[in-house]
Amino acid sequence: MQTAGLLTAALLFGGMTLFSFGFAAFLLKVLPADMARATIRRAFPHFYLFVIVTAAAAAALLARADHVAALGLAAIAATTVPTRQFLMPAINRATDAGDKPRFRALHGLSVAITLGHIGAAGWAIARLAG
Repeated sequence: MQTAGLLTAALLFGGMTLFSFGFAAFLLKVLPADMARATIRRAFPHFYLFVIVTAAAAAALLARADHVAALGLAAIAATTVPTRQFLMPAINRATDAGDKPRFRALHGLSVAITLGHIGAAGWAIARLAG
């Protein structure tokens, strides 16, 4: 179970990193701005579901092998739920209303949360590998 948990945590880390630094940046570079933003907006609910399910699965797989790493991964899953259900819609509302200061603040919060999740997943992987 520990190997499966480690691989699942690695999938989480890689998926979050690729989406955050690869996919979104790529779309903003190759598509017209309006199309890129609309595509990213449609992708985020799926991204957050991926994070919730993958982090929860990794936590479950690691529950017996490493309680501390499992707790960290469970925290990622748990904190992604309100990010998906409340923060993301608030960001979209701010965008739709043209409220740039509110968008910047909320978007900054979502970026900080995602970076924290990437860091926590990396920490869990390093803990398991060490």
